[in-house]
Amino acid sequence: MPGVRILRDNEYIHPAATSLCHDSNSLDFSVSGVKQVVAALIVRNGKLLICQRTKDQPMALKWEFPGGKIEPGEEQVAALRRELDEELGISATIGEKVASVQHQYKRGGAVELHFYRVREYEGEMENRIFEQIRWVDRQELPRFDFLEADRDIIQQLASGKLLQN
Repeated sequence: MPGVRILRDNEYIHPAATSLCHDSNSLDFSVSGVKQVVAALIVRNGKLLICQRTKDQPMALKWEFPGGKIEPGEEQVAALRRELDEELGISATIGEKVASVQHQYKRGGAVELHFYRVREYEGEMENRIFEQIRWVDRQELPRFDFLEADRDIIQQLASGKLLQN
């Protein structure tokens, strides 16, 4: 799939990321304009957690994976741990990075998403910010209206190319 690179072994950088000009301590991408985002692929009993944005958010009622923007000076894993606590009230054990995707939106703005597997978490999961959250089988993912930036990953997950076990 164009724009998606499945990470294997010790690969952790999306090819497009090597061309980004930024200070590693600051994620203010004034030159590239690429927003850095982390997302969790949380698996429980063979199902993935998906979340629907509220009607008041940008890209209202679209589906996505939990996560969010990386704050200036924040590491990806720390950002994802913070976002999962804020959004779902859980303390997650962040696993391996499984993919990175760079997406340019038609109306302007670019995002680079870093997807991490989450196999374990502590705490009772609660929906703190979303319209709704659901556990779904990977084959069901294409039926939901996901954010454009997630669509390649959705196809990879639904076809079994990502998160095989």
